[in-house]
Amino acid sequence: MKHKVESSGNLGPGDYGRHSRVRRLVQGWSANLVQLALGITQQVFLVPVFLQFWTGEGLAAWFAIVAAGNLMLVADAGLQLHVINRFLTFKSSVDPDGRTASFYARMHRIYLAVAGGLSLLLLALVRFVPPSTTLGFQDITGFDTAFLIMTISVLAIMPSNLVSALYRARGEYGRAVWLQNAAMLVAQFAQVVAVLIAGTLIAVTIAFTAIQVAMALFLLVVDAPRLFPFLRRKQTRASWRWSGGQFRLAFPFAVANLTELALLNAPVLLVSALLVDRIAVAQWGLMRVVVGLLRGLCVQVSLPLAAELGHDHAIGDRERLRRLFARGSLLVTVLSSLIVSGLLPFWSDFFALWTHDSIPYDAALTATLLLGSVATAPSLLALSFANYSNRRELLVRTKGLQLIAFLILSVTLIPMLGVLGAAISIVLSDFLIQTCVLGVIVMRQTLQSAGRHLLFSGVVAVAIILLGYGVGAVIRSSLPLAGFPRLAGESVLWLAAMALVAGVIWTRRIRDTLMASIPD
Repeated sequence: MKHKVESSGNLGPGDYGRHSRVRRLVQGWSANLVQLALGITQQVFLVPVFLQFWTGEGLAAWFAIVAAGNLMLVADAGLQLHVINRFLTFKSSVDPDGRTASFYARMHRIYLAVAGGLSLLLLALVRFVPPSTTLGFQDITGFDTAFLIMTISVLAIMPSNLVSALYRARGEYGRAVWLQNAAMLVAQFAQVVAVLIAGTLIAVTIAFTAIQVAMALFLLVVDAPRLFPFLRRKQTRASWRWSGGQFRLAFPFAVANLTELALLNAPVLLVSALLVDRIAVAQWGLMRVVVGLLRGLCVQVSLPLAAELGHDHAIGDRERLRRLFARGSLLVTVLSSLIVSGLLPFWSDFFALWTHDSIPYDAALTATLLLGSVATAPSLLALSFANYSNRRELLVRTKGLQLIAFLILSVTLIPMLGVLGAAISIVLSDFLIQTCVLGVIVMRQTLQSAGRHLLFSGVVAVAIILLGYGVGAVIRSSLPLAGFPRLAGESVLWLAAMALVAGVIWTRRIRDTLMASIPD
């Protein structure tokens, strides 16, 4: 049976994907949450397994290779977001399927050329400048080979970004993520088998990459043409001028993505470079892991919403766009506030167990980063929607300005205040630029009353934090246990109390009243 979007003509609200909006969102959220869980497994839980067979230096070599692979993700250069916007634009054209197929074929050639060219460049660089020598892993057998396998595999996977972009624009967002999750799960089992049987860095790297490369090929060669038969149409070739124009149009998205990567990774390097206290550096690194996971969760919730908003924006459905944006933005804020309200009262207990009391707890640092995450939460959906609605000039101006502001604040405040200065630099640059500039502009262009919506979101966030923290403080002061039993008991009691409150709020009458009161 052919896909709904296969017919020619303008696409209306009923022509977007095979499922209802709610089902698409649930599929996207569940897929993203599983993806986040698999990322935690890869980064945290596989480490003890590797340490059973490798030395600390071997594990460090693996981390360096994985980091190099992650770095290769910037080779996309913003093309994926540019492609998503083009696919969304075609929805209002006379022949959406034909234009989509033509653009898809030409962009496929660009992706293949970029991946092939960079792979050849990497082979030449590794030949003349061995990464084992540059990074200090001369004693690790097979490091250079594993480095090449990882980086070239990431480049080989990159053309599948085109398929992911098409699926997002055509209501199949969750499908691509679920397939990638399946590949990642199999790859994790394969890594365990590889380290048990071979124990070499090369074997584990092959196990990590081979399944994911195979899934990327499946998406490109089998799944996408089967799901969208119009992709098989004969297409014309792209000129050099046209190809160069795609990189120019994608540049603002590349700047925005690079800024996000820099804000995630640069603080660790700056703290390490500007502070002598190594305990403070470790303290900062541990806190950034948790805050990064919180932000990542909120971003993962925003992405399926942004795909739906991009569709509404493309077809000009302003009413559905306003309603979904208002509710989606509040959802992200509520999620962030609820998690922070639970972390604040119990984080010191968890931190002590996590670090075996070897690293001191910094309450000011914790409060700054966690409350700052709540303050910037409403802007996360605005940022995702800006990416999916082709606001290139706004993105390049605001995200570039945010990066500059962060660097100036960091160089000024870190030497004065230490890790607290780094936290303030991140929160201030995020709030002043991304929330107060980019977020407000997008909301004013989308909602009828951006000010009322932000005020409403702020009141809801404060209420949730005060309620959650108050419940946590009462539980913490009344529980006569210690160590892990204390933390487990606190968590169970807090979750039960908040579930009870949520159950009362989610009764039909109260729920309908709250939904109707959300300003849009």
